[in-house]
Amino acid sequence: MSKFTASAALLSLELIIILISFFGSFVIVAWIVRRTFFLKKENLDFKVFEYFTRFVSDGTTRFMQFITIFGSHNFLVPANLALIAYFLFIRKHKWYSIKIPAVAITSLVLMFTLKTFFNRQRPLVPLLEQVGGLSFPSGHAFMSFSFFGLLIYLAYKYVDRKWLKWSMILFLLVFIFLIGISRIYLKVHYASDVMAGFSLGFMWLVMSIWILNKFEKKSIKKVIVPVVQIEEPVNELTPKN
Repeated sequence: MSKFTASAALLSLELIIILISFFGSFVIVAWIVRRTFFLKKENLDFKVFEYFTRFVSDGTTRFMQFITIFGSHNFLVPANLALIAYFLFIRKHKWYSIKIPAVAITSLVLMFTLKTFFNRQRPLVPLLEQVGGLSFPSGHAFMSFSFFGLLIYLAYKYVDRKWLKWSMILFLLVFIFLIGISRIYLKVHYASDVMAGFSLGFMWLVMSIWILNKFEKKSIKKVIVPVVQIEEPVNELTPKN
């Protein structure tokens, strides 16, 4: 009974954390959407642009151009494929080879759907060159949080050494943040685009992992139950000495 109580408490705590994370992100996105699209208040976006103007230099621009690559499809597509191959062929973990593309593909579909729905144009005067596509939410922020956020989840779950685990998590969080900053610095996205992209990416990642973990547990139970049913009659028919 104590094991059942402990499992129930752990499940309840997990569900509470997921719900708080989900609705917290939803509130942030709702606030941004209301402020940007209903109240038409964009003064915060332009103030952020003004703030970053003081840091513009050739060296910083080259650094931001380099960082922004890691949120693009040119990096994320092969990175996702490499991660799938790692879990499929090296770790022999079928479910993670399913989870990774599931998170990536659904994130991509949701991101493009939201971009089309909100139809926000990009900033008119980018730092270097005009970029195609729509602005809200930031695809780099959304997709980088989905991918690197998944790496954070994997590091938290599978890296045993605490100093290495938390070093990896901190590094990845900073890296995600820098990708978002690079989009604002280069003036290809407003700050509100990036904030919404991060919030949506986090919200979708949390929900996707939770749903996929549920499917994984159900599939494991279906495999285990028939084995138990077969073994019990055999034990009963075994002749007694």
